[in-house]
Amino acid sequence: MAKRATAVLSALLLLAAACGGDDSDDAATTTTAGGAATTAAEAVDLSGQTVEVAAVWSGSEQQNFEEVLAVFEEETGADVTFTSTGDDVAATIGPRLQAGSPPDIAMLPQPGLLRDFAAQGALQDIEEVAGASVDENYAEIWRELGSVDGTLYGVWFKVANKSTVWYNVPVLDDAGVEPPEDWDGFLDTAGTISDFGVPPVSVGGADGWVLTDWFENVYLRAAGGDMYDQLAAHQIPWTDQSVKDALGVLAELFADPTLLAGGAQGAIQTDFPTSVEAVFVEPARAAMVFEGDFVADVITSSTDAELGTGADFFPFPAVDGSEPAVVGGGDVAVLFTENEAARELMRFLATPEAAEVWAAAGGFLSANQGVDIGVYPDEISGRMAEELVSTELFRFDMSDLQPAAFGGTVGAGMWKLLQDFVAAPANIDGITAQLEAAAAAAFQ
Repeated sequence: MAKRATAVLSALLLLAAACGGDDSDDAATTTTAGGAATTAAEAVDLSGQTVEVAAVWSGSEQQNFEEVLAVFEEETGADVTFTSTGDDVAATIGPRLQAGSPPDIAMLPQPGLLRDFAAQGALQDIEEVAGASVDENYAEIWRELGSVDGTLYGVWFKVANKSTVWYNVPVLDDAGVEPPEDWDGFLDTAGTISDFGVPPVSVGGADGWVLTDWFENVYLRAAGGDMYDQLAAHQIPWTDQSVKDALGVLAELFADPTLLAGGAQGAIQTDFPTSVEAVFVEPARAAMVFEGDFVADVITSSTDAELGTGADFFPFPAVDGSEPAVVGGGDVAVLFTENEAARELMRFLATPEAAEVWAAAGGFLSANQGVDIGVYPDEISGRMAEELVSTELFRFDMSDLQPAAFGGTVGAGMWKLLQDFVAAPANIDGITAQLEAAAAAAFQ
């Protein structure tokens, strides 16, 4: 790989030197066994050694991650090759595992894949490699999500904040409303915007995963983290009253045709990108849209709205006085081989320095609490990252924790049944019964 990150590395070296009080502190920091801090002068020399990293990323995401890898190359002398797997990383890695030639490291987009590969005995224990850094820099939930039966296998490198509601700033200003803090305020704000003459909420319900994200955010706030965990593991049924209560909250929005752009049918016929564009085109076809931090990418690539002045976000509203919470997703680095250079790269990926390279480029959030919020390229990205690392209640996207037949299949399971719910929000008992039947079949 070309060494394109020399400038970034130099900046990190200068920063480390500036923070030091004497000559012993003038080298850039890296890590040693378990992720403990050491200096660049003590870093292992990996000249001549190679590492392959596989991930779903392509385009700008691949380029930005390659900048991270280039810093590692500069520091160690290793040669790192990146392989883009396409959307289905398991379909690429599975046959290579069977052939005995997996990539050294892979970025997996769901905890379920990590558990599957661990169950096959395909992953390396990384406790001695990165355990100390994970404990130092990450909230406990990220160790839990990267572990199976108490063994640490993964470092969560790139994450998503999926608890953000994006809004057209001029529309809310002209309607005379402020971003709401709780669900009742959200409905009141939506009603005022509707009276003003703009459809309040755009929903990309043609993509079923958007609706699972709506449900997960309401359920986490209404039922709490423990119940969320139990439902995610199917330890309680989908007919539980807590599920019905959460759907009842959502029905307050979905059952009111004056609050949805295009009404219920419009919501389930609109895909995610179109739902975002509707809010930020001129003239606006809606005022607000819920989804994750990646909404910003659609805004900047498909509309003329400027982040901050034309487009902004507020945290998903509290439900019944709930504390701040974040539902998120992410990509976890796992180690398939005993390659020494790959082990050192895993160690590096657990450090703030690695995350800060991509954070500075944009289009990236890190769960690493050691990352300087100031490195994010704009105020909006910094706020999203701050909410992610500061929340005391984080849970991973529930649909990604389910068997794919229930949580991630077009026209089936959660995706299809929540679309049916949007179309008929009064049928809570019927929808929960169907959700439970589909979950029970998938968990067999």
